[in-house]
Amino acid sequence: MLTETPPATSTLTSKKIILHTPEDDDRPVYISGNFNNWATQDFRFKMHKVEKGKYEFSFPEHMDLPEELIYKFTKGDWSEVEIDRYGNRTPNRHWKDQSQVKVERVAKWRKNWLPYRPSQLPQIHLMSEEFEIPQLNTKRKVWALLPHDYDSSDEHYPVLYLQDAQNLFNENAEFGNWQIDKKLAVMSDYGIGKIIIIAVEHGESERVQEYNVGKTLLGHGSGKQYIRFVVDTLKPFVDKTYRTQPEREFTGIGGSSMGGLVSIFSGLMYPEVFGKLMIFSPSLWVIPKIKLGFLDIFEPQDTRIYLYAGGDESETMVDHVLKFRKRLLKRESLKGKMKVRLSINEQGKHNESYWSDEFPKAIEWLFYSDKPE
Repeated sequence: MLTETPPATSTLTSKKIILHTPEDDDRPVYISGNFNNWATQDFRFKMHKVEKGKYEFSFPEHMDLPEELIYKFTKGDWSEVEIDRYGNRTPNRHWKDQSQVKVERVAKWRKNWLPYRPSQLPQIHLMSEEFEIPQLNTKRKVWALLPHDYDSSDEHYPVLYLQDAQNLFNENAEFGNWQIDKKLAVMSDYGIGKIIIIAVEHGESERVQEYNVGKTLLGHGSGKQYIRFVVDTLKPFVDKTYRTQPEREFTGIGGSSMGGLVSIFSGLMYPEVFGKLMIFSPSLWVIPKIKLGFLDIFEPQDTRIYLYAGGDESETMVDHVLKFRKRLLKRESLKGKMKVRLSINEQGKHNESYWSDEFPKAIEWLFYSDKPE
């Protein structure tokens, strides 16, 4: 997200940064910059907490540093980066003179990508109260979240199809929501929010049946028909209605729990349609040995999968996810084509709050990063 071309290096001795921050909390403070490839949570550059609101860091005495240091402070991640007192992003900091001590000040910090600017909120359109799903002989609410400046732009945008729309941005959701509208508002400030989200509501009492693909431990589901709806009915309508980038490399699908499972199958069954998969806490226990043989039918294409699991979800969640990733990467036909970013939060529970935290990280890696893993 924050990339700079490091200038020529020269040896400097023992430069020290003193940081004052009136709005402090228990999260540690790190420095990220052109001296560590902008890595966050780099323990070599963790600041020493002198007292509440005051931190210090001394660069190693004989470390080769750029002539001009360019950096930012974070609480461990770009979702926890420094902001100004109004909640806006701050510019990169620069230190070019030969002084040995630099005193800095951070007014506030982001927490889980918030706060956000209301002016950056995406436009939320209800595409239809009763969008026809002929494959299942039913109807469903479908929403489109468009970039905040969609109407004043002529850009074409990548698209991500997400399941369980009821839990994505609805403030009245029973179990909380992912806050994707607010997260997209913040992300737009960082150049990673220009994306169209298509959110399909689940079928309430029919949810498990619709997201269950084929014959599993839950019985015989109608997931294949649901996936065909997304591929054959919904996507053509979206591409015709909005300024999308319809190619597979700009098209993703995702969800959590059973929504994550049906998204896995969507990507595996239609690799020519979906080049990016956002998979959070998938219900792999339903079918622990997903058959991957049909992947060999297709000419392998570059596919990116963001795979998240929480350590406090169930006894088997992390284990199933690790085994699934290993099986994908071991397939000869996919060698060099399948890129999987694995994210494990050992404290993560099976709920919207943790999926909300992963959402911006997944968007950035899937659509705006060239990092392999």
